[in-house]
Amino acid sequence: MFEIIDLKSMRLSELQEIAQKMKISKFRSFNKLDLIYQILDHQAANPDTLKTEKKAVTPTTSEENSEVQPTGKAPKKRENFEKKTEENKTLTKTDEHSEKPKRGRKPKKITEIPLPTPTVVNSEKETTKNVNPSENTEKKENKEPENKPFNDNPQKENKENKDNKTNKKFQKKNFQGKNNGKNNSNNNTSNTQNQTENFDKEKKNRYRSPDFEFDSIVECEGVLDIMQDGYGFLRSSDYNYLSSPDDIYVSQSQIRLFGLHTGDTVLGTVRPPKEGEKYFPLIKVIKINGHDPQIVRDRVSFEHLTPLFPNEKFKLAEQNSTISTRIIDLFSPIGKGQRGMIVAQPKTGKTMLLKDIANAISRNHPEVYLMVLLIDERPEEVTDMQRSVRGEIIASTFDKEASEHVRIANIVLEKAKRLVECGHDVVILLDSITRLARAYNTVQPASGKVLTGGVDANALHKPKRFFGAARNIENGGSLTIIATALTETGSKMDEVIFEEFKGTGNMELQLDRRIANRRIFPAIDLISSSTRRDDLLLDEKTLQRMWIMRKYLADMNPVEAMEFMENRIKQTKNNEEFLITMNQ
Repeated sequence: MFEIIDLKSMRLSELQEIAQKMKISKFRSFNKLDLIYQILDHQAANPDTLKTEKKAVTPTTSEENSEVQPTGKAPKKRENFEKKTEENKTLTKTDEHSEKPKRGRKPKKITEIPLPTPTVVNSEKETTKNVNPSENTEKKENKEPENKPFNDNPQKENKENKDNKTNKKFQKKNFQGKNNGKNNSNNNTSNTQNQTENFDKEKKNRYRSPDFEFDSIVECEGVLDIMQDGYGFLRSSDYNYLSSPDDIYVSQSQIRLFGLHTGDTVLGTVRPPKEGEKYFPLIKVIKINGHDPQIVRDRVSFEHLTPLFPNEKFKLAEQNSTISTRIIDLFSPIGKGQRGMIVAQPKTGKTMLLKDIANAISRNHPEVYLMVLLIDERPEEVTDMQRSVRGEIIASTFDKEASEHVRIANIVLEKAKRLVECGHDVVILLDSITRLARAYNTVQPASGKVLTGGVDANALHKPKRFFGAARNIENGGSLTIIATALTETGSKMDEVIFEEFKGTGNMELQLDRRIANRRIFPAIDLISSSTRRDDLLLDEKTLQRMWIMRKYLADMNPVEAMEFMENRIKQTKNNEEFLITMNQ
């Protein structure tokens, strides 16, 4: 039986010879360590067939090992050591011949450098295992002499030889008193079990359990909301940018390094939270507002950008156009950077009009980032808007607190500003600015000065800042806000809010309740609706024809004018054809 220590001391060529005799397939393709394990596996499976093979291999190892032994010792000590080892060998051989005369072995020449005697520890191990004496002698002959030091003290060696002799005699007497056949089979099975257990342990040590790394696998995107302490969170649009389980933690160092502000849309990789951590932390920033972080770091803030009049018109009368969008495109065109207000009474179809405008913009201008902000609206209208409009819908229904209305409006405005700083065209459709002003008035701490209708003197500053952020930026970027304002609701507060916002917009579209009562939609008061500086948005021919059209409609009341326009527009395919028919 081979042991792993013996096999590791052999050369690769010797191991290949052993593997060839054992008939191991593809043994030349293995390296030394794998070939050793293949030999051990084979002999564990076939323990009885290897005794004769091992005898044939052992002389080569002893001869090779003898060549490596040191030769610088004194000759007298060497002669004494040879004599003692010869006596030990002759004693063991005579005992073997006396017990088993049939298994005779040729006497080895002991003219070479002698083998050191095995220590007492080895003999004790052999007694515990109850191995055959013949197998023990074979193992002792095959032990490595090169790894053991050469003993200079002959007295110690004499003591060890005596102990070994007594141990051997004790083993032989015990062995002869027991059943030979049963012990042989039990010893073989115990040896194979011990070797297989050792082999399994070594195999387990060779393979360590893999370490799974989940860092930088998941990419997440959110809008940054910076706290008062300096750190921030990436809010998810699925929760209307409010605090949620999907929040991603952003450290102060990352905010300073990339120059981040509240409202920045950050795309980056995250890692799972460790023990004691509550949120997924941001590891790497990939993009900020759709651009490389190095470019965004040097941007100009929104307050220092130059505002201009809108000079590029949104095409509302082409694809996905309706009668509403065609009329708006003629009488009150919307440009990039427009600050428009839809003044409406209750039940005049302002929400449907916003939906038509949103669909026309998203279809004809895919480069525009469209956001629909619904404040204090009904939940069913929110669902209808989400299913019918291709854009981002942010809503806070009337059953929520006024503080949530304010938080959502603030973060939407900051997100729009950050996108405009990076050169994007953004459109916000707000429904309604009157209810947003009510929410700001509720949240605003009392200043002691109250206007008529119960409006605080400082409450309208923040909604004015929201509505006044709409502008066309010089050399790229624009923020367009189209907001609805309620009138004639019977509330004095709504009248005060409308009067405060009346002169701030540069586009006004008025809806009439009398037209809506006749079920004529859109219920637009064509004479009162207009856009400031529409000469920058319309070409000269269209502008001249619209002046003639307005002079013609000025003699009619709002209901007659809307009925006339509806009948004529239905008969034409587009606005160009409509203007041509008006000349006739």
